[in-house]
Amino acid sequence: MAKINERARSRSAARLAAVQALYQQEMESIPLASLLDEFHQHRLGATIEDVEYAAAEVGFFDDLVKGVDGRREEIDAAITARLAEGWTLQRLDRPMRQILRVGAYELIARPDVPTATVISEYVDVADAFYDKREKGFVNGLLDAVARAVRG
Repeated sequence: MAKINERARSRSAARLAAVQALYQQEMESIPLASLLDEFHQHRLGATIEDVEYAAAEVGFFDDLVKGVDGRREEIDAAITARLAEGWTLQRLDRPMRQILRVGAYELIARPDVPTATVISEYVDVADAFYDKREKGFVNGLLDAVARAVRG
């Protein structure tokens, strides 16, 4: 049981780190290899300014970041198709875009992870940045993506 909880925590940490990494990439246009190296060396499991970052499952983190980077057009299309009329992905703020992108990637490319787990995890990630309304938005949008890509 402890092993399962440890893996769940390390995957949760990987999801949050992936959102942070992709946000940083969008803000600073960092090449993917440099971005991954920075997170491997200085963020995952590190303590920065008295904040201890949880140990993240590195392979899972890498898959999420590389997957979003490599399939961005497909992912953005899946998200955009489910936004309200008149809304675009660019109208959403940067953290929200990354939360939705990583969540949508996991729904599209990681059938090994149950749908409910994916949605719940990204609602939890949204909780680190937003209030209840935005968490509901993440839940609803990822649920719509899941129905479209997983049936």
